[in-house]
Amino acid sequence: MTEIRVHTEIQVHKDAQLLAHIEDLRSVYVDAFCAPPWNENDERAADFVGRLRVDVDRPGFTAATAVRDGELLGFATAWTTLAPFPDDRCHAQAAAGLGPDHTSDWLVGARELDELAVRRAARGTGLAARLLETVTADAPGGRCWLVTSLRSDRAMSFYRHQGWTQATHPSPAGRGVVVFLGPRHPARALAPQPL
Repeated sequence: MTEIRVHTEIQVHKDAQLLAHIEDLRSVYVDAFCAPPWNENDERAADFVGRLRVDVDRPGFTAATAVRDGELLGFATAWTTLAPFPDDRCHAQAAAGLGPDHTSDWLVGARELDELAVRRAARGTGLAARLLETVTADAPGGRCWLVTSLRSDRAMSFYRHQGWTQATHPSPAGRGVVVFLGPRHPARALAPQPL
């Protein structure tokens, strides 16, 4: 019997052409985030779609999609963080955790990973790592960063395993978000170590 190898193709998108796949992107978002530990709902998925329609016009916008046999299995979106540092969504918490100088020096002008989502059926295949690398590989000066929630031990472990460095450390009973710096970010060695 001959084994058939199925190849997952990673496609890069730099503009609004990504929106041609909006319903598939929403479907992946729901599959990835409307279950524990994220527990998001249809309203949050609709918010994602609305944000994406604006995000595709951001400077440095880069997205990657993973497609196998015509099915979208995952995606990642990123862009350049501009000054002044944003204060929407989780940005204010990130800035509070780093302080104004580190926020400006480490995050402004860097590639910001916004979303990374893979269908549950495709987890553990290395797909998330491929998508992450695709949207951050050409980050200016290796400077890329992201924010993730402390509620997901799986996400925290994944980013560490990919060589990302946790740059903020909430109290042991802390909640909220943490900032990670990418594996080639020049400030990684300066990030405070947990107590």
